[in-house]
Amino acid sequence: MDKVVIIGVGLIGGSFARALKKAGAVRHVVGIERSAAFAERALALGIVDEVATDFAAVADADLVLLAAPVAQTGRILATLAPHLAPGTIVTDAGSTKADVVAAARAALGDKVAQFVPGHPIAGRETNGPDAAIDDLYVGKKFVVTPLAENAAADIDQVAAAWRACGAIIHRLTPEEHDKVFAAVSHLPHLLAYALVDDIANKPHAGLLFQYAASGFRDFTRIAGSSPEMWRDISLANQAALLVELDAYMAQLAQLRARLAAGDGASLEAVYGNAQRARRQWIEAIEAAEAPPPTDTAE
Repeated sequence: MDKVVIIGVGLIGGSFARALKKAGAVRHVVGIERSAAFAERALALGIVDEVATDFAAVADADLVLLAAPVAQTGRILATLAPHLAPGTIVTDAGSTKADVVAAARAALGDKVAQFVPGHPIAGRETNGPDAAIDDLYVGKKFVVTPLAENAAADIDQVAAAWRACGAIIHRLTPEEHDKVFAAVSHLPHLLAYALVDDIANKPHAGLLFQYAASGFRDFTRIAGSSPEMWRDISLANQAALLVELDAYMAQLAQLRARLAAGDGASLEAVYGNAQRARRQWIEAIEAAEAPPPTDTAE
């Protein structure tokens, strides 16, 4: 690609830029950022080659990536729409998809075919340009959730860009995506934030944090993520997240009843099932990421 414009040059957008540059997949990267400090930092770090303050910068771009909180999608797309040339593809990295698609249809109108929604399944608990790394997406999934209006060539170009970053391409509908990630991403973030907030609000929080060790750190790592971003994700995927939260609360109620009854056997059965399921999940990940066997036959 000759020119890529990235709107939001923090962890996700900045890592995309770094990865494309490392792969030699882009000649020139332009960053658009609401924070002047982030924009200057991204330029200083070499994440972007140019900083733009006007959405007219997208006019001659091959690809535009929206890496901003999902609640800003409609406003951003409506602002760049007048500058969107026929050959430019727009994609996003939002963690919810049905709301993003609705916002794109409203903002882009007859240009919506140029918007190919997607979601890279990767991240860190740190934010901003300094958190961006060139291998964030290596071996990670990128889920493309195309529209009926998208041209196959445009979908392929978005997939190719993420493949150049090292990602493995998957495909879901926007609705499938939101149901899946409500369970395995959005609910865990809500739980991690809730636990840390609960501990922090206790009168003896200092004592509790003093003795919190690796288990607490591992469970709550994702509570270090951007509160603004996760506020937007939670509200954007409200319906699916409420379904998963209700199911989890029912599970907790059952565990509480078993604990109150001193029913060690049933508690152990739940723990054992969870352990087996997690082990199988980890083994499947390791098998998928294992290098192919080397043929040593002569």
